[in-house]
Amino acid sequence: MSGEIEADSPRYLRGKYAIVGVGETEYTRGSGCTTRALGTRAVRAAIEDAGLTPGDVDGMLSYSFNDSTPSPAIAGDLGMRLDFHMDVYGGGSSIEALVGIAIGVIEAGMCKTVVIYRAMNGFSQVRIGGTGRGRGSAMSGNGLFSRGIGMVSAAQMFCHSFMRHMYDYGTTPEQVAHVKAIHSEHASNNPKAYYSKRTTVDEVLASRMIVKPLHLLDCCVETDNGTAIVVTCIDRARDCRHTPAVIQSVVGRCLKPRSDMHYQSGPISTVAGRYAREILWPNAGVGPEDIEMTGSYDAFTFTTMMQLEDYGFCKKGEGGDYVSSGIMRLGGARPNNTSGGHLCEGYTHGINMVIENVRQLRHDVDDGCPVGTNGKRRHTYDYCEGGCRQVEGVELSANLGWGTPGMGSAMVMARGS
Repeated sequence: MSGEIEADSPRYLRGKYAIVGVGETEYTRGSGCTTRALGTRAVRAAIEDAGLTPGDVDGMLSYSFNDSTPSPAIAGDLGMRLDFHMDVYGGGSSIEALVGIAIGVIEAGMCKTVVIYRAMNGFSQVRIGGTGRGRGSAMSGNGLFSRGIGMVSAAQMFCHSFMRHMYDYGTTPEQVAHVKAIHSEHASNNPKAYYSKRTTVDEVLASRMIVKPLHLLDCCVETDNGTAIVVTCIDRARDCRHTPAVIQSVVGRCLKPRSDMHYQSGPISTVAGRYAREILWPNAGVGPEDIEMTGSYDAFTFTTMMQLEDYGFCKKGEGGDYVSSGIMRLGGARPNNTSGGHLCEGYTHGINMVIENVRQLRHDVDDGCPVGTNGKRRHTYDYCEGGCRQVEGVELSANLGWGTPGMGSAMVMARGS
């Protein structure tokens, strides 16, 4: 794009901020510790990854959904004095929205460097969908329209959009099963992935039915983990340890006309990405055709498919063909979820896909390639099982966050200099 960008335009912020540190705990089922401990470990790891100290970070944001621990406790455990903090209620689609908030509060002069984290015992403590310790059953808010008719779990609430997509466009469960198969290939090259075994399309279709038409292997893995990222301005980023992942554009929790009963306003087979893309691409100055890799929220196989379609990576109705074509595979034209994502690596409400894309843009993912004398991996780009998962020469990525069919967030990042 040419010409001067006015200071009051969102495009003015393009390239002014970056993610400079990432950190995570092990993805487990049974962490044996509190979310306070998980959050503290992840935040410390992200700050150290950036080459900073706790005293260099003066802002903190978190997801406060389910069993999370609030920011003041994490900051106190690390000896941090904050000038700004906020714990935002939310799960899926939170991370991109929180990156936007971080940019805003730094731009407003409220702080200089922000760490964003999510800590959850998503398997051993509070499991999504109503099971596990500490989950209430009262009907309020959106639950008035869902819980009373048996729509409690995410699968129950979201599957109607996929069913309608199948009806409208002839999409098949076999097509979207490729999402799991491809993400499992990527996970087999990820030493951190909880599920690292490669899975075939036939194995997905043969797994037991959970909520029609979703099989067990169409659904994400539940894990315990802490994850964190550090955001700061580009001038500070250049003094940090790694090549920065420079933020080009962000969309936070964009909605369809209704997010609860979204099927009453616009096609049920269209998701919030249809509206978010009208912010994402103009502000980034690029289009989907320019993106070299994606991190698309895979709570289920079909959520990846529907997002990629509605953000414009393929024509409406061609999502099934897109995800089953091989384009998302390592070595394909536009790899997706190269860590294995929520289906295989671990479930983090979206932050692990951002962490993965940051490492990809650094050209320094942790895979099976040998480490040289300089401490850097010598990537082979052969993508054989147990080997490389670095996307060769990647410069531009997109993350697509999913809250519900009616709510989504997104972010475009570029490799810094």
